[in-house]
Amino acid sequence: MGMPKGFSLVKRKTVTNILTFAFNASEKILESLSTASPAELASHGNLVLKTSEKLISALVKPTDTSDSVNFTLPAVEGQVFMVGPKVTLDKIPRLDTTNSSVSIDLIGIAKYNIEGSAAVAFMSYVMMENLLKPDFFKTSNDTIKTMMSTVISATLPKTTNTNLTKPVNFTFRHIREFDPNGSLSCVYWNISEWIVDGCSVLKTNRSYTVCSCVHLSTFALIMQTSPPPESNLLLDLLNLVCVIVGLVFFSLALLTFALCQWSPGVNNVARINICISLLLAHLLLLLTEQFLSFIRRQQVLCAVIAGLLHFLFLSGFVWMFIEAVLLYICVKNLSQISSKKREVLSTRFLCVIGYVVALVVVCVSVGLVPEGYGSEHCWIKHDKGFIWSFLGPVCVILALNMILFIKIFITLNSTLKKLNAEVSQMKQSKVLVFKTLAQCVVLGCPWILGFFTNGSKELEIIFLILNSQQGTFIFLIYCVLNNEVRQQYRKFFRCLCCVKQH
Repeated sequence: MGMPKGFSLVKRKTVTNILTFAFNASEKILESLSTASPAELASHGNLVLKTSEKLISALVKPTDTSDSVNFTLPAVEGQVFMVGPKVTLDKIPRLDTTNSSVSIDLIGIAKYNIEGSAAVAFMSYVMMENLLKPDFFKTSNDTIKTMMSTVISATLPKTTNTNLTKPVNFTFRHIREFDPNGSLSCVYWNISEWIVDGCSVLKTNRSYTVCSCVHLSTFALIMQTSPPPESNLLLDLLNLVCVIVGLVFFSLALLTFALCQWSPGVNNVARINICISLLLAHLLLLLTEQFLSFIRRQQVLCAVIAGLLHFLFLSGFVWMFIEAVLLYICVKNLSQISSKKREVLSTRFLCVIGYVVALVVVCVSVGLVPEGYGSEHCWIKHDKGFIWSFLGPVCVILALNMILFIKIFITLNSTLKKLNAEVSQMKQSKVLVFKTLAQCVVLGCPWILGFFTNGSKELEIIFLILNSQQGTFIFLIYCVLNNEVRQQYRKFFRCLCCVKQH
């Protein structure tokens, strides 16, 4: 005969109130234990576990068939499941919390008890890892230990015979980013340390892991990863210098495009926007690297920065494609990129295409995989091949550019055979084609090279130099190697010298 329902509700409220008070007290004690020794942390953790298990055992009540009691608190979730002699369940019971679950053959255990009944108490602790730290998992290798799950406890309260008839399966949802190179261990707490005796990994993927154990206790999932390689100061310094030099030349190129007088037919809108996109991208990348330790603690900020970098680099490639299209139209029409008499494509339309395409790609990426941004370096994560949300469009644009350049060369050759009067104009067109092709190679090849670095220091240095000096190349090819611009530079420096002399 069961207890009155009102009495059970009062008991559950009393237990949850005491648990809330106990965990609030634990948080205050934990703050005072900021410099505590491992032994003190383990001792306090053991006390919290014992107190919680005793309190939750008070929720067990007699039943003829089956019954359950659930509660959810800020620091702990719990569920008690009870079976009686008249239970009619046809499958192994499963108890669930937000981040974990357990499947246990409670009916089989009940058969070996005189009363024909049994109960299991399952609890998931949100902040217990602050006491029972993953570093308490002793291994022979010098690895970094990360708690990949909430700490859980499973006990058989008020059950005479606690021998398990079958191994117990626990499902842990990963609460942190999964490292494919890491090693996962299903562990249980043994007074002062995490150990693996009697537990093994049954199944795992990026989202969750299933563990099997032959006993009940307090469990967790710990991942071991190799320590990160030591920072190479020389490489860091080279990166800083190269990026700053590249930013200076991006700025000089922008000033030149904006202030110098160009031929009436020249349209610099694509080059200006390439410089703006890549200048902002490299500047944001440099600032992120300098303040990475702070930014990584702000996961949302890290993800936003990754999304912005994705957008800015992609827009740079879109503008590179637009410039190739303008060049193709120019060669096909045997004119400059645009003329006052006949506007090829409006600047407003080009700006919409140049930035909206990149924005759409980023928005779709966020919609499909919202957790794909914010890697260890605040860039796109490699999980589930999400890096292809950047590399895919880049490869498509580079392939389209190569097709355009082949068509441009064919058009130029056929036109040269037919026309002799426009030799100077065709010569200028050939120079433009060469410059734009060289720009496509210099801006695109470093990212393709990035596929093959694979930890190679030499390739990493080449990638770093090529990728950071894109601004230098644009300045040299479009400004320094342009006769009109060089003449205006000479005039500017002469005026500057005259001002200084006076």
